[in-house]
Amino acid sequence: MSNTPTDRRYAKSHEWLKDEGDGNFTIGITDHAQGLLGDLVFVDLPEVGTVVEAGNDCAVVESVKAASDVYSPVTGEVIAVNEALDGAPETINDDAFGNGWMFKVKVADAVESDSLLDAAGYDALIAEEE
Repeated sequence: MSNTPTDRRYAKSHEWLKDEGDGNFTIGITDHAQGLLGDLVFVDLPEVGTVVEAGNDCAVVESVKAASDVYSPVTGEVIAVNEALDGAPETINDDAFGNGWMFKVKVADAVESDSLLDAAGYDALIAEEE
């Protein structure tokens, strides 16, 4: 039914989280979320060094339709941002699970990610919303 990658976890607010295996996680919005937003025209990412908290907004994506907050699925310090999105926010539309990643976080507690949905759970969530 879906092409939701199974190598990451998902928040009910449509962010994905990929464990890089070294205490760092890559975060972005899902393909489903970018599809709902439409053509992205602007992305406001957190600054490196910012501490983000699970469930709190930390970034904004703007499309031709609306602006939407992005919530951090985990608590930690931002260690990198995808600067390529600054001049090409549509990269998220084209490749939400790859080159459209938004930022990387060094997590305070990796166990925090266990409460997020797996790919099957996220697919079920999307099915309920439709």
